[in-house]
Amino acid sequence: MEKRVTWAELFFDVVFVFAVTQVSHLLHDDHSWAGVGQALIVFVPVYWTWVGTSVHANTHDVDNPLDRIGVFGIGLASLFMALALPYAYDDRGALLGAAYWGARLILAALVFRGWRNIPINTFSVSAVLTGPLMLAGGLVDGPARIVLWTLAAAIDLLTPRLVRRRLAMIKFEPHHLPERFGLFQIIALGEAVVAVGGVAAGESLTSARLLAVAASFALACGLWWVYFSYAADGIRHALETAEVQTDVIRTVLAYGHLFFIGGVIAVAVGLAEVVSHPGEHLHTDSAALLFGGTALYLGTFGYTRWRMFRVPGWGRVIAAVVALALMPLGVLLPAVVALLVLVLVPVVLNVAEAVAVNRRAAPAAAQAD
Repeated sequence: MEKRVTWAELFFDVVFVFAVTQVSHLLHDDHSWAGVGQALIVFVPVYWTWVGTSVHANTHDVDNPLDRIGVFGIGLASLFMALALPYAYDDRGALLGAAYWGARLILAALVFRGWRNIPINTFSVSAVLTGPLMLAGGLVDGPARIVLWTLAAAIDLLTPRLVRRRLAMIKFEPHHLPERFGLFQIIALGEAVVAVGGVAAGESLTSARLLAVAASFALACGLWWVYFSYAADGIRHALETAEVQTDVIRTVLAYGHLFFIGGVIAVAVGLAEVVSHPGEHLHTDSAALLFGGTALYLGTFGYTRWRMFRVPGWGRVIAAVVALALMPLGVLLPAVVALLVLVLVPVVLNVAEAVAVNRRAAPAAAQAD
């Protein structure tokens, strides 16, 4: 029987709507490369908590009182992490580290209850190693905090690869996880809409600003279409047919969606800048977030398609290159005009893919008739 996402998981996701918004605020305050790096470092533990909880829900029955309480406990710890994010490098570092460790300890307790021998895997490593590293980082200041948190993030991300043999024996339900990661994708795209609406609501609604809002929504719709028209079904098929399911989960779901969501968060911050000043030229760093985030999002499909089917998604890779090449327009043209040009990239890509799919399907339909 196909496993479905539970109501408790959907409620759990509400916390991460707030968490993504908080990461966007952190990135909005500092557009520099250092700011982008720092935002990524603190987003990884939040994202990894969500990934771990979703994997546990895939391999266990969580629709019972004990697991629901556990999931809600992880949600509370994640809420504390989200509260800490905007000031994680100031006076809330300890809160971020302690909340992350708490979330991982609760998750480990759910996963390992009843086990006599606790194996080395992503759950145990996060509970006994990266959790304490995150707390230690929160208790120190300056570069030492960044070093410890970077080390913790790197260990968390690398652990699934290092323990691949252990994870290869686990059987995953192929419908549940693609649905979960698709929902997180919706959360990230929703943040783009919220960021745009939040800025526009506080400003005068001039014709230029309304055009910027419409173009921003069109871009979000275009990015949604790129993922949910064909890619979501492809991920589900790859997980169903994979000899080693954990390879798809690690490379496509865990790693690939970190790039997808990171790209969308960058786009959301860039769109907020466009709506805030639609008639002005974007600063270089804002243009980099908007156009570079779009390029990262589209280009990641080339990586995920190769990992799933050993076939490069050339159309999406080319679209990513085009988006990146258009970046100077953000500095040279009024922001709303540059955005309108960028919107054409996913629109043209989606139209081209639809035409290609219909052409391939036509002979089969003719034979069936």
